[in-house]
Amino acid sequence: MSRVINVNNPTQVRNQNMRTIAEILRNLSHKQSVDSEAKDMAATIVFALRTIREGVDQTARAWEKRDYWMKAERFMREWEWTAEMSANFEDVLRHEAWDLLPGLIADIFPHFADIQIKSMTRPPSTWQGAYQKLMAQPPGPSPW
Repeated sequence: MSRVINVNNPTQVRNQNMRTIAEILRNLSHKQSVDSEAKDMAATIVFALRTIREGVDQTARAWEKRDYWMKAERFMREWEWTAEMSANFEDVLRHEAWDLLPGLIADIFPHFADIQIKSMTRPPSTWQGAYQKLMAQPPGPSPW
């Protein structure tokens, strides 16, 4: 029997989304004003953080099934910032509170400090249209 490879491995998806956010943060830090591309980038951060959170929940459920309660709890605590940051970014976007965006970027940046970016690998198509997609959806779940 051959080995089964899970292409939707939560760790791999989490790492890809972390890399995407790190590249977006680098691009956002060079922006002088909030234009449509900056809004799309911020909305992409919301979607990526939601995806990371879903993967964290999936991993924790799998560990809980195996009775690794403490490991699952520790892991959930390690990543609980994703839900709050996602909600904060979404709140800024929905209420057009652009003056709060630089502060949020500064708050989230330490979580991505260990990701080294030598070259940008994400094309602009990664975030194009994300703002409209976010605004078309109902508000996301509150982390509180």
